[in-house]
Amino acid sequence: MAGHSQFKNIMHRKGRQDAVRSKLFSKLAREITVAAKSGLADADMNPRLRLAINNAKAQSMPKDNIERAIKKAAGGEGDNYESVRYEGYGPAGVAVIVEALTDNRNRTASNVRSYFTKSGGALGETGSVAFMFDRVGEIVYPVSAGDADTIMEAAIEAGADDVQSDEDGHRIITAFEDIGDVANALEASLGEAESVKAIWRPQTGAPVDEEKAQSILRLIANLEDDDDVQNVYANFEVDEEVLARLSAA
Repeated sequence: MAGHSQFKNIMHRKGRQDAVRSKLFSKLAREITVAAKSGLADADMNPRLRLAINNAKAQSMPKDNIERAIKKAAGGEGDNYESVRYEGYGPAGVAVIVEALTDNRNRTASNVRSYFTKSGGALGETGSVAFMFDRVGEIVYPVSAGDADTIMEAAIEAGADDVQSDEDGHRIITAFEDIGDVANALEASLGEAESVKAIWRPQTGAPVDEEKAQSILRLIANLEDDDDVQNVYANFEVDEEVLARLSAA
């Protein structure tokens, strides 16, 4: 998911932390409420809720916000959201997967379609691009969790499939069905992760030039700015020099 993570870095460097964080808290709260409604409002008895809470804590979401989101579910408050996946092609034929939690399918579908259309892309049918991605688990640890060798050893012992370590931290990849077991094993050896979630990982990257990269980043920004959209994945790759220019823009 190189293109997507590069976009995140660009957003951070451009100093939009406050706006992004506010939007992020809203989406994390929605996931917590949906998770609590899907089972018990007790994180110890509801794995999905536990993951949602842990991911919220990793993003420094205030405890009051987390508790409020759980209480909304326990009290039967809030809208009934459903998970929806959209797939399509962006500029330069880049494959894009959009995950949403929505209380109005028509509204969300209309918005997502408009973002694709305005970018020169097209929204497709479910399954139109998913075959280019693998559904896997991603467990993220900060640099402080240990050096690359330590993380690699712990990941192998836990049964993970891959580890990517850099100056931003460690990304551990697992088979989708093994997320829970691997996360529990890693927590025992490394402590609590920054995030544990299922992602869509591109099987191969689609190289794009600077002009197309800007268009793709704009599409992703528009999608992620939509309140209903939870996650966006794309299979594009950007040259490091192009990334540097986009970051400085």
